[in-house]
Amino acid sequence: MAGAEDWPGQQLELDEDEASCCRWGAQHAGARELAALYSPGKRLQEWCSVILCFSLIAHNLVHLLLLARWEHTPLVILGVVAGALIADFLSGLVHWGADTWGSVELPIVGKAFIRPFREHHIDPTAITRHDFIETNGDNCLVTLLPLLNMAYKFRTHSPDALEQLYPWECFVFCLIIFGTFTNQIHKWSHTYFGLPRWVTLLQDWHVILPRKHHRIHHVSPHETYFCITTGWLNYPLEKIGFWRRLEDLIQGLTGEKPRADDMKWAQKIK
Repeated sequence: MAGAEDWPGQQLELDEDEASCCRWGAQHAGARELAALYSPGKRLQEWCSVILCFSLIAHNLVHLLLLARWEHTPLVILGVVAGALIADFLSGLVHWGADTWGSVELPIVGKAFIRPFREHHIDPTAITRHDFIETNGDNCLVTLLPLLNMAYKFRTHSPDALEQLYPWECFVFCLIIFGTFTNQIHKWSHTYFGLPRWVTLLQDWHVILPRKHHRIHHVSPHETYFCITTGWLNYPLEKIGFWRRLEDLIQGLTGEKPRADDMKWAQKIK
């Protein structure tokens, strides 16, 4: 078995000069090229997404707290657990899709959204050098629509209607929170020094993705343990061969080979 956080594909047979050029990490040719594709326009999108997202989170949280009642407690707890589970599955689905299919050359989504996944496999610690905006900008963008929908309900629904919807809205809010912070949690799973004590406790208790748990994904060819919010679903999905069956189905229907673009970037030597 290859070492943790190794190459995204099978190990290549290279001579000594090529091997020195292809060493994974920040000096890898593919990693340098992918990092250079991070543009000012992308940075602006991330800033706008983060500001809007956290403004809406604060707005919706205040309204949820004002509507809270003790009798809501059991359903709220259920909503928190359900939100974490569904967020974990969705994180795995997105992670699997971006890791396995598509290309950096695709219009719009390639450089903006697939590029970070390619960079991450050949330079896994790059994410630890990203600031809060770069780490969380894309997730904030994804959660804007449900946050706006929730804010609209608080502005337009009657108090009685909101009382009836309260458990559901708590579930949706928890799902949004877990989704928004998924990449931050992912970043923490690659950070081995300087984490706050409360973060390491949450990792140790497996409330969020543990560091050792996520290292399983970073063994080449990066074809398992895709869920990166809590990691709770990784083992059961692996046991039933969920991702492999899905890949076989898509490959059979389209003829596309899984992780072909991932391999291309890993093999870059210049």
